[in-house]
Amino acid sequence: MTLMSEKVEAKNNGVSNGGHNKLAPGIDSNFRLIVVAGLRSKQLLRGSQPRIEVDPKRRRNTSIAVEEVKRGLVPFRLVSPDQTNGVRSAELIERPWINARL
Repeated sequence: MTLMSEKVEAKNNGVSNGGHNKLAPGIDSNFRLIVVAGLRSKQLLRGSQPRIEVDPKRRRNTSIAVEEVKRGLVPFRLVSPDQTNGVRSAELIERPWINARL
């Protein structure tokens, strides 16, 4: 028996976007989504305030970070390969007035 998700992965050469057809604004791949969300998750672990309404008993930092990236609330810029040992990566744009605790 073949599941629908298996058919989708086969159609996309084994690459699945988790059932989502549209990625976040400025995100060109699932890999970039995870990299940017990972960086944002680290900020949340270090005390930054979430940019979305969350229930602290039910949401983890990783889930919050992914949702923020999907909504376009996490500013980032691409870093050229010559700055990162040949790997094209991303870095978050620091905006201290957004992360400041009130």
